[in-house]
Amino acid sequence: MNRFIQQYGPLLLTLLFGISVLLFWRLCYPFAMSYQEQCQLFLFDSQYFLDRVAVPGGLTRYVSEFLVQFYNNFWLGATVIALLLMLLQWLVWRLMRQAAGDLPAGGHTFCVWYPLSFLPSVMVWYVMGDENMTLMFPVALIVTAALMLLYQWLSRKGRWGRWMWLILIPIGYWIAGPAVLMLAVMTGMLMLIAVPYTLLLVAFCCFIVPYAFDVQMCGIGYYRNFAMMGVPMALIMLVIGLLPLLVRWLPKMKNDRQQLVTVAAQVAVLVLAVVAFVPRGFDARTYEVMEYDYLVRVNNWDGILAKADKKSPDLPMSVCATNLALAMKGELCERAFDYFQHGAEGLLPPFDRNFNAIPLTGEAYWQLGMVNTAQRFAFEAMEAIPNYCKSSRSVKRLAETNLVNGQYEVARKYLQMLEKTVFYRRWAQRTLQLLGNEQAINQHPLYGRQRQLRLKDDFMFSEREIDKIMGQLLMQNPQNTLAMQYLLMFPLLNRDINTFMNYMMYILQHHPNYRPRACQEAIALAYAQRRQQPPQGLVAPQVLQRYNDFMQAYRNHGPVELYRNTAWYYLLSNEK
Repeated sequence: MNRFIQQYGPLLLTLLFGISVLLFWRLCYPFAMSYQEQCQLFLFDSQYFLDRVAVPGGLTRYVSEFLVQFYNNFWLGATVIALLLMLLQWLVWRLMRQAAGDLPAGGHTFCVWYPLSFLPSVMVWYVMGDENMTLMFPVALIVTAALMLLYQWLSRKGRWGRWMWLILIPIGYWIAGPAVLMLAVMTGMLMLIAVPYTLLLVAFCCFIVPYAFDVQMCGIGYYRNFAMMGVPMALIMLVIGLLPLLVRWLPKMKNDRQQLVTVAAQVAVLVLAVVAFVPRGFDARTYEVMEYDYLVRVNNWDGILAKADKKSPDLPMSVCATNLALAMKGELCERAFDYFQHGAEGLLPPFDRNFNAIPLTGEAYWQLGMVNTAQRFAFEAMEAIPNYCKSSRSVKRLAETNLVNGQYEVARKYLQMLEKTVFYRRWAQRTLQLLGNEQAINQHPLYGRQRQLRLKDDFMFSEREIDKIMGQLLMQNPQNTLAMQYLLMFPLLNRDINTFMNYMMYILQHHPNYRPRACQEAIALAYAQRRQQPPQGLVAPQVLQRYNDFMQAYRNHGPVELYRNTAWYYLLSNEK
């Protein structure tokens, strides 16, 4: 084999793999990192540390949550993931090399099989597409792989070293969790003893920590839903445990040509697996909602509309984000039907105890000025996280809602929590200075606005009567244009043309020049159904002409698809 490939090929292959991982996460799925970061709240606090290390795998969980907080910066977060997968690959390679140390190496035989060491990292890359799998799992694999290397080294020191697994397995289990089963598998013939030994150890821990046997076997923290370790995750652990054993039976390459062909074939298979296999782990619809949620979180309204223009949203949460973006730009009643609509749930979806959905809906309530409802959704969002973690995003919103409501001591509690973080510390310190300073809050560009928009009286309401709440917001503050747009669109999306007309007449009394396109189209239809002409100037002549063209096509079964972006098409079609 060429000397350059022998010396630098492994390093270049590892670097190329790491760069591919980094670019994949940074360019394709940065919003996934934002989602993972908001599902936890890492605190530099002694009690937080003690709570984590008090259970099996707790130290690994603490380290992984420490790393996840850097997902706030997408380049840092992607670099963290890339370095972890590169480190796992390198450790697997060292395990293979050490396992083959007792055999005649035959020149550079084991450089030939170097690409095999990427297999576990590629598999981990695939399972990370499951949004409920935490970074603790790859970190646990790395910690256990390091313990396996230590065991390999100790086993060469004498017969006593071969039995050091008796000590390493309990230590490894408490540090990294059930990933230590990889060490039990690697012990080879001793596996008949080591595996039952590990299972007995887990059973014993059931008397120490308040977690059932199945939960501990699946890893406390590996997956957000307890007691749910997928087959791919178990298969990764099995592969890492067996590779050091299987490497002894790999065939030797007799000449350079065979070596080059073998390496090229392995690299081709790995590239094919990354290109064709890894993306299948990322459910398109789940990550679509996740991206919309991220864009809402950072208030990137133009980004939401740009995404919706490329592919019309068709899920309740993505439609909700698109409608909110239109409303924030003052275009909801103008362009709502340029995008897919399926009822009023596209404005404010019904409450669903799902962390993927609650924050987005809560953001809509917050922008409308329903501060108390936004606060409730922030609480519910944290409660909906399956592994009972706090949420950085929710805690920040709780601090904001209590600040706006004048609940300063409650706001102080949340802000002091955020002071113990890396990325929210400065914001918390600045916000703490606002507590009790009524003038500064009222002049604040965000919190002052929220105080002007919010309802002064708290009351219970039904999700079926959102339009009445929008009416309350608008009557209290006629400048709440967001509530005005939602008030008009709620009955329109419910195909209730009579209620829409009542609301529209009320709006025209206070905003006589407010006549967006979708509303004019609905007005034209309403008057046509009454067999009347709309008052002069209420509907533009071109809208009336287009309505006549639409009705002619509608009655004659003509090309009504040409009018898909109109209120008429939505109101008269059979689409629900």
